[in-house]
Amino acid sequence: MKKTVLLFGILILAILTLFQLSKYSVVTGDLSIELIIAIMAIVFFFIGIYINKKVYRTSIKKKAEVNSKKIKELQISPREYEVLCEIVKGASNKEIADTLFVSESTVKTHVSNVLLKLNAKRRTQAIQIAKELNIIPEF
Repeated sequence: MKKTVLLFGILILAILTLFQLSKYSVVTGDLSIELIIAIMAIVFFFIGIYINKKVYRTSIKKKAEVNSKKIKELQISPREYEVLCEIVKGASNKEIADTLFVSESTVKTHVSNVLLKLNAKRRTQAIQIAKELNIIPEF
């Protein structure tokens, strides 16, 4: 965290320095305004690329492997796991039934079993517990 704050502080300092240099250049008449705008655009372009790579790299690292041992330990069946994944996506019972080609009552049974096995009272609580146990993939 400290590294990120330091990095952004340095970037802000560099941008402020660039602005001051451009202001000085315009006042003294050394550079034209078009050249200053071009230099600032290039600097912002490379800063944007750097930030994008940094964010993309951290988002890839966050995608951890699913803990299949924990799924087996909780005795969640493959079908219940599919239902849990659909719950994480925010699907209703009807949408889950349509996606998995089962009846709504079957989905309700699977949802009840998942809630019981995760010791949750609501779907949102089940999602939170599943994320903490690392048994669902990041969507």
